[in-house]
Amino acid sequence: MDNSIQILSEKALYIASKNTWVEGLAIQQLQTTAELPNMVKVVGMPDLHPGKGYPIGAAYLSRGTIYPALIGSDIGCGMGFWQTDINIAKLSIDKLTRQIGNIDQPDVRHKYNLGTIGGGNHFAELQKVSKICHAQLFEHYQLNAKKLFLLVHSGSRGLGHAILQNQLSRFGYQGLADESSAALEYLAKHDNAVAFAMLNRQVIAERLMNNLNTHGREMLNVCHNFLQKVTLDHKNYWLHRKGASSAMDDLVIVPGSRGDYSYLVKPIPNEDLLLSLAHGAGRKWRRADCKGKLDHRYSIAELKRTKLGSRVICEDSSLIFEEAPQAYKSIDSVIESMQQANLVTVIAQLTPILNYKTQGGH
Repeated sequence: MDNSIQILSEKALYIASKNTWVEGLAIQQLQTTAELPNMVKVVGMPDLHPGKGYPIGAAYLSRGTIYPALIGSDIGCGMGFWQTDINIAKLSIDKLTRQIGNIDQPDVRHKYNLGTIGGGNHFAELQKVSKICHAQLFEHYQLNAKKLFLLVHSGSRGLGHAILQNQLSRFGYQGLADESSAALEYLAKHDNAVAFAMLNRQVIAERLMNNLNTHGREMLNVCHNFLQKVTLDHKNYWLHRKGASSAMDDLVIVPGSRGDYSYLVKPIPNEDLLLSLAHGAGRKWRRADCKGKLDHRYSIAELKRTKLGSRVICEDSSLIFEEAPQAYKSIDSVIESMQQANLVTVIAQLTPILNYKTQGGH
């Protein structure tokens, strides 16, 4: 076994190299989740961190039972990535900041706030390629290092939330037998929310690119909060991913915090590691602790600039602290762990230019 694979029990393991810090509570939550009825195996990713009862940054394999509460409220949450027509040579961050406008108001044709980013760790970010790590794959996917890229991280907004609340009010946190009418009803709603989330990322990208007066080519649109039926060793299972990208996707982007790099990777599927990858850097600090740790050291204006020279549009003062780069693990340690476990081929490193969260003024 690779030295980045940490085995906890017959059913539980996590991926972390010696440079990757994982909080003890997250490991404890992972072991607890492994003991749920009909849970076959759980695998924590290098971005593993504590959640509300279940850890985030993990894949969970069950047989005969599905656990809607494991997927949580943001069903279909994930990443979309576009190559825009904006030339890096003529780049003016001041101009981009003015042009990007405000997309906090939803697209009026739909309910559930379609076309909006949402709170928490969701964002849209303009990025440039800072390093090509695999020239052949970079060329194969027709990537252009002279253009800006747009990354969108968002999910199913009010729809996923409504589905989970309905679920919890009826069944609490218990699992559902996968052939039951309740499970089939949930799965239909789940699939609808996944489709909504994918569309939401496309609408966000379209709205931002319209404001920036550019077009884009969609490179990927993938989920990291969803339930999937898989066949392993000729047996059917349910694979729950909670903050874990699918290694069955052709291309995946793994973002750091708003002040860190993102990495475009080609997954290497591994059934022993539940065909999954880290979905980002993973939190280091709890949201409630961020303001206390930061507000005597940095002003809000200082938190709108990052060490990589990028800027942040965030008119929500609590989010400015909660989503500060300091609250997240280093993305390089997460990528290194996945490389050691032979889970990814890194294609390119991207640097943030402009991170959009909210213009405020709802």
